[in-house]
Amino acid sequence: SIDRATDNIKAGLSKMVERGKMSQAESEQALARINPIVGFESLEKCDIVIETIVEDLEVKKDLFKKLDQLCPARTILASDTATLPIIEIAKATTRPEKVLGLHILIPAPSSKMVEMVRSEVSSEETLDKAKEFCESLGKTVVTCSDSPGFIINRLLAPYLLEAVRLVEQNVASKEDIDTCMQLGTGYPMGPLRLLDNVGLDQFHDLASSLYTLLKDKKFEPPALLTQMVADGHLGRKSGHGFYDWK
Repeated sequence: SIDRATDNIKAGLSKMVERGKMSQAESEQALARINPIVGFESLEKCDIVIETIVEDLEVKKDLFKKLDQLCPARTILASDTATLPIIEIAKATTRPEKVLGLHILIPAPSSKMVEMVRSEVSSEETLDKAKEFCESLGKTVVTCSDSPGFIINRLLAPYLLEAVRLVEQNVASKEDIDTCMQLGTGYPMGPLRLLDNVGLDQFHDLASSLYTLLKDKKFEPPALLTQMVADGHLGRKSGHGFYDWK
């Protein structure tokens, strides 16, 4: 996983150099600031830790309990969760006031914003420091309360799921659905192409989580999406989703 992540970062930096968005020297300096590790020991001096593991509340709570024991009292602990309640993660620690959500949109290097999620016990000092950190990365920070799906996915998930239902019901072709949203509403990418880029399995998990938390039918994954995931048609990363990426 570390090798794959490092290779992805190198490839991303190379593209930025090719496009003139940074120099070769800046690219090398960025790589030099990255310290890949296995295990927790090197996190004990961090001022902020951002977790991006699997979307499973119990697994996250277990991780935050370990981080809480390892990191000094000043350390801010943040979760990149897209749906799960921050307060439940925070209660796994002895510093709930220093726990918050920092949902960094993908692709993280080029996305322009971060959803900063405050739980009912997140302190103003924690929020101010986290916002300052995100702004130092060139991101715009939006703040929201601890509600399932926060802002982006609460709005985006029903839209993407409805696009899948249009395909499922043979209302229109995938190409025409995407063209409608690109040329008709000015979206940079149609919903089905976007799903292929996100990963159908990842989005299926997100939608399922929102459906469980909100009990709202509009978040229920359509049978077509569930079947595609079961068949291994996960989008760009598997070579086939709604489109053929081979």
